[in-house]
Amino acid sequence: MKISEASRASGVSARSLRYYEDEGLIVPGRCGNGYRDYCRSTIDRVRVIRSLLESGLPVRLIKEVLPHLTAGADADVEVVCAEFLQEVQRYRDRLAARIVSLSDQRAALDAYLREARRTDR
Repeated sequence: MKISEASRASGVSARSLRYYEDEGLIVPGRCGNGYRDYCRSTIDRVRVIRSLLESGLPVRLIKEVLPHLTAGADADVEVVCAEFLQEVQRYRDRLAARIVSLSDQRAALDAYLREARRTDR
């Protein structure tokens, strides 16, 4: 299917599809006229990519693990997955720390607004 059809089928913009290709996340086929040709497996892969991006993982991590998500079970995949899981855990921990910091900032702003409303009366 052409890029516009792939965009509709995957729920991802044509620009995003080109970006995924530029980043090496997908490799669509090419028609004789040079147009991209997306097959069903590429659309499925785009959905996985989108899901991982929506979960907050950076492209760098997605690029590392994506080839192994459908690979057969072997020792190298288990090592890569263990390393990947550690990195994801570190990323998650950094997000948790940011959430705590943002929650503290929100609480401070809430306190400020409560105080400001009391003095306006």
